[in-house]
Amino acid sequence: MSHVMNTYARLPVAFTHGDGVWLHDETGKRYLDALSGIAVSTLGHNHPRLVRAISQQASRVLHTSNLYGIPLQERLADRLAEISGMNEVFFCNSGCEANEAAIKLARFYGHQRGVDLPTIVVMENAFHGRTMATLSATGNRKAQAGFEPLVSGFVRVPYKDITAIRNLAEHNNNVVAVMLEMIQGEGGINIADDSFQRELRALCDERGWLMICDEVQCGLGRTGHWFGWQHAGVRPDVMTLAKGLGSGVPIGACLTTGRAAGLFKPGNHGSTFGGNPLACAAALATLDAIADDGLMDRAIQVGDEIRTGIAEALKGVSGVVDIRGRGLMIGIELDRPCGELVSRGLEAGVLFNVTAERVVRLLPPLIFTSVDAQALVDVLAPLIRDFLSQ
Repeated sequence: MSHVMNTYARLPVAFTHGDGVWLHDETGKRYLDALSGIAVSTLGHNHPRLVRAISQQASRVLHTSNLYGIPLQERLADRLAEISGMNEVFFCNSGCEANEAAIKLARFYGHQRGVDLPTIVVMENAFHGRTMATLSATGNRKAQAGFEPLVSGFVRVPYKDITAIRNLAEHNNNVVAVMLEMIQGEGGINIADDSFQRELRALCDERGWLMICDEVQCGLGRTGHWFGWQHAGVRPDVMTLAKGLGSGVPIGACLTTGRAAGLFKPGNHGSTFGGNPLACAAALATLDAIADDGLMDRAIQVGDEIRTGIAEALKGVSGVVDIRGRGLMIGIELDRPCGELVSRGLEAGVLFNVTAERVVRLLPPLIFTSVDAQALVDVLAPLIRDFLSQ
């Protein structure tokens, strides 16, 4: 009997090693990784640049705590500020911690403006994490069930509904921030169109609200830009990062600019492990590889090839609702629950998952090539076709 707490319905496979876009299990079978550990393994597996950076740093120092200066953390903060145009970075260990920091920051901002009950606007089908505050901000009743009472201070609107948010502005004087994902990952690869992003930015400026972008899943090159909001040319006041930042080494970040910058002072927030030298070394190597190897351009090209290939292979197949995405963040929506496709994919040697019950989610490593894209289409399209023919 395993002593690991039963919090996951794990698939019957364990991997021993990986190389590039491939993972190998205990029997020697290999699998095309089109999930990247849920958008984490940005550089795939056993990337020489990443392995070298981690190995070298591990031989020096792993952890000292934030009681002392951490030069690699300062370098990483400078790099993130450079590519985002933002001013400050708080480092933590995960996406939910980064979002927790953003929520605390918004409340702190509200209290400084004299708002006794600061409220954050959040979206239907959102997913921001599983801590109590981020779970409360999440728009998934299945994830929330059994953990009530939830944290107050959130009001929910339909995703990318600017009219609903404007109506709130007229009737709720406690709103201090709007929090959203530019692409909802767990919610089914739902994309906030550029016009909505621009209108929301303008509304936040008009009302003095913080615009908080959760880029935990869609950030760091996955959509073809460093960040999802760059497609619309907007910049949030607060941005959260994690998942792909360290290519598998746990690290998260909460970035601020404008009216959100300079709010936190010593004692307002903290993290024991956040921004330790090992995690920062991995993150710097990841950012360098994305930039130097042209991986954002590749994400656009290969993502287009996957979507086009799937669309052509499934043309005329009844049951396919939509094929959507940006870059290497792709959803194939079917007209019925399709969780069993994950096990079929495992048998066929391809890793992906299903989210929102009916959406096949693809999050390949940014090192995916055109050859890898074709290999994915060649296996996945027949699996979907056969499933829908039942």
